[in-house]
Amino acid sequence: MESKCNELIIEIPEGYSGQRCDKVLGVLCKELSRSRIKSLIDEGQVLVNGKLLLNSKQVVKDRDLFTIYIPKPHECDPKPENIKLNIIYEDDDLLVVDKYAGMVVHPGAGNWSGTLVNALLYHCGDSLSGIGGVIRPGIVHRLDKDTSGLIMVAKNDNAHKSLSQQLANRTLSRIYYALVVGVPMPLKGVIDRKIGRHKYDRLKMSVTGNKLKDAITHYRLLESYGKACSLVECRLETGRTHQIRVHMQYFGHCLVGDNVYGPQPTLLRSKLRDSGYSADIIENIMAAPRQMLHAKEVCFNHPRTGESLRFSSELPDDLSNILIMLQKST
Repeated sequence: MESKCNELIIEIPEGYSGQRCDKVLGVLCKELSRSRIKSLIDEGQVLVNGKLLLNSKQVVKDRDLFTIYIPKPHECDPKPENIKLNIIYEDDDLLVVDKYAGMVVHPGAGNWSGTLVNALLYHCGDSLSGIGGVIRPGIVHRLDKDTSGLIMVAKNDNAHKSLSQQLANRTLSRIYYALVVGVPMPLKGVIDRKIGRHKYDRLKMSVTGNKLKDAITHYRLLESYGKACSLVECRLETGRTHQIRVHMQYFGHCLVGDNVYGPQPTLLRSKLRDSGYSADIIENIMAAPRQMLHAKEVCFNHPRTGESLRFSSELPDDLSNILIMLQKST
């Protein structure tokens, strides 16, 4: 066994063939526990004979060569940072923030600073709920990095518990606007399809993934642009990771600009061309900088007073500019 900084290389000796790889690596690799090895496999940090290891249950063969990448430890205590926030509402119990696209919600691998949490720590000081732990103070729910719009933040544990319970019992309403490829048929409906971690790509979710959980999205058409694209309202009944993006992909109407679940570029380009859009407009839409998804509205009962609160966010410039271009030829 050879150790090189954060990289471990292990060759399987005779006598282990046919056994589960996580078990064998747990025996041969004294530096790591079996559970830690399984986590690294799930995170895509283990190779076998130069190829990504996809399943911790895969059996080993004599002389298999495993490479384990161990991420270097990182300071896990986020620091306050003076980052401008667009705060829509604030009181002693909570905030509603209009997050811009590109901002990560909480620190994690590759994003240890510049996050919403870093900004909240500067703005709120110690006045944030601790239920989410040191990495996610105040965070009740999340938005993807490249999804813009409204996100709720709890300032104390009572507010956090109340908002989380409203999420769980589905009395808290969240409405998103999504620009999708094509025109959904029927024009309104419900996508009820469970979602879990993708079987082969740990960074993606899938309707055929592992550990599937209930996921329900209500959608309705707001406006169509020929047969090329549509602006669709999506109301979440559940809140799974990447839910709208995965459900719309499953439904056959991927989000414009989605590099993970999005459409084949040739398909979108063809639809735009067939709908009569000019070459300039087509190229501008093809160059969408992110998935065109915006958290437009939240509605919930105030944790302390019980008052029904509703907040709405204007569409950001990148999405509204694309909609203006699409309207020119319709």
